[in-house]
Amino acid sequence: MHLITCRHQNHERLGVLQEESIVLLPQEAGWPASMLELIAGGPALLARLRAELPRLTTRIAADKAELLAPIPRPRKNVMCLGLNYKDHAEEIARAKGLPIELPEHPVVFTKSPTSVTAPGADVPAHAGVTSELDWEVELGVVIGTGGRAIPRAQALAHVFGYTVINDLSARDLQFRHKQWFLGKSLDGFCPIGPAIVTADEIPDPQALRLACRVNGATKQDSSTAQMIFGVATIVETLSRAMTLEPGDVIATGTPAGVGFARQPPEFLKSGDVVECEIEKIGVLRNRIV
Repeated sequence: MHLITCRHQNHERLGVLQEESIVLLPQEAGWPASMLELIAGGPALLARLRAELPRLTTRIAADKAELLAPIPRPRKNVMCLGLNYKDHAEEIARAKGLPIELPEHPVVFTKSPTSVTAPGADVPAHAGVTSELDWEVELGVVIGTGGRAIPRAQALAHVFGYTVINDLSARDLQFRHKQWFLGKSLDGFCPIGPAIVTADEIPDPQALRLACRVNGATKQDSSTAQMIFGVATIVETLSRAMTLEPGDVIATGTPAGVGFARQPPEFLKSGDVVECEIEKIGVLRNRIV
């Protein structure tokens, strides 16, 4: 299922995206009122939704609702992997004039919940704060069943679903402040969507094509097969250090092709349209303003 959060008739609603239409979940007792409630309900609630979906009657055209981020306000920071594609790690090293060294362990940072924004939303360029706004298409992982010290062999069973994330980055802030948090957390710098695709529809998250386009020109084109640390390893590693909880969001890293590493460097400007696309999930489109 392609699960979405949308605004319809001035109300935030949960829905299932089916091609050009949306099936809205009932607003009555026993049904979740938010994506976090649906995720917290566990496999039993998801199974109920799947079974009753054909009988739900509130169906609207997709263009009659405003899509929001699937989880409009995560309870915690979005956890992110840096330098998790070999070709990206290499291009960053070359751009900085450093020796090429691939990470031996996952490089983890976070983005503030206030950076999360919707598919289709305008993203502020933050002129005066940054002049080096960069794109990064990433596979997003949403935790379903939480836990601590999750073995790699069981890690994918803890995943609720997958989404598309654009890890927008203010490169000047990112490199100036050494720690990446500030340059990654400007308001609007974490577009997520358009949907969360349930894990049963993506049995192998390491076999997905992902791409990023700016004003129609392809900037990144790769496969999640190129990750240095796959989704199962990421979940295992994070859960060794902390308890993962239902609704936690993880961005798994970006492939080569970012603007900072190009010759000459390329950065986003007001009016640019960025499209991040992942196979089986969809297209996340945002305009810089």
